[in-house]
Amino acid sequence: MRLGSGGVDTADGTVGPLDALDPLDALDPLDVEDLRDRISKTLDHTLAGQADVLDGISEDLAPLMDAVGDLLRGGKRLRAAFCYWGWRGAGGSDLPGIVSVAAALELFQAAALLHDDVMDGSDTRRGMPAAHRRFAAMHRGNGWLGSPETFGVAGAILAGDLCLSWCDELYARAALPAEQLAAGRSVFDRMRTELMSGQYLDMLEQVQASTSVERARHIILYKSAKYSVQQPLLLGGTLAGAGRELLRTYAEYGRALGEAFQLRDDVLGVFGDPAATGKPAGDDLREGKRTVLVALTLERCSPAEAAQVRRSLGDPRLDTAGVDHLREVMRGCGALDAVEGMISGLSARALSVAAGVPGQARAVLERLVAAATTRTQ
Repeated sequence: MRLGSGGVDTADGTVGPLDALDPLDALDPLDVEDLRDRISKTLDHTLAGQADVLDGISEDLAPLMDAVGDLLRGGKRLRAAFCYWGWRGAGGSDLPGIVSVAAALELFQAAALLHDDVMDGSDTRRGMPAAHRRFAAMHRGNGWLGSPETFGVAGAILAGDLCLSWCDELYARAALPAEQLAAGRSVFDRMRTELMSGQYLDMLEQVQASTSVERARHIILYKSAKYSVQQPLLLGGTLAGAGRELLRTYAEYGRALGEAFQLRDDVLGVFGDPAATGKPAGDDLREGKRTVLVALTLERCSPAEAAQVRRSLGDPRLDTAGVDHLREVMRGCGALDAVEGMISGLSARALSVAAGVPGQARAVLERLVAAATTRTQ
């Protein structure tokens, strides 16, 4: 079986007040203390062990492991970084156990992506065929019986389920005292429940006749903001025995930056460069995503333009000209500028709150604001 999770993407450059940071201003925050490499090595070791288990069951399971391994080679490791630096900011020392917990979040993220691509009917992920498309192609190539699409969806769901199981195993086996792992378990479990709830709300919103900025922001909170930034920070802090004040700081920072992170992702889903995002331009529009950007557009554009947006949203046949037209509507009515303003405001809030985090963790969390929001992918 082909394994490995190295060679991950790096975040884009930084801007504004972050340029004055010292001594980390020239460093990618994920490279501090070789965190990215250590997370990748932990994932490699975990996948190697799981590959042995699958090999012992059947050689036919190799495609499942390949799909997971390929997915885990990509990504920015942001959730792992927030967990690790939440631990360090609360006084935790640099231990292999916290790296294992942080790596478990990458397996959880992989599960979320595999299932999300199925729900959205996405064709690509990180520049490669999405797992369900990959399994469907394997079915066709072998001339098997039945529906390739049904087989593909089932294969991707099972790959995601394996990642969910493995993330729990990695957390439970982390080399930390049992009482610390028990203290963090409630945060770990709640994070996973909240993400599934947010994903359902996101799916439900796509079939509604109307949307609103308020509803879109509520969905952002649970489908992305909490599990991307807030809960990883709270998990690391709780494992290290953080006090209430620091946990409140983490929660406020995490909510602000988590929302800004998803708003940036929503902008990239419409305006991003496919070469950088790994997905066709305008895919979020074809999938019918009811984002804050879309909600603001419907609020601000003319009735005729709003009717056009509603007709186009969720149309899988939307072509390049159609995407370009919707982009112009979003620009022209000021919705894009409004979202960029929200990202800037939320990022500034996160930077302000980060000042309350002690030690080296403060500087890294400040750098992570840029890593999470100033990006092209």
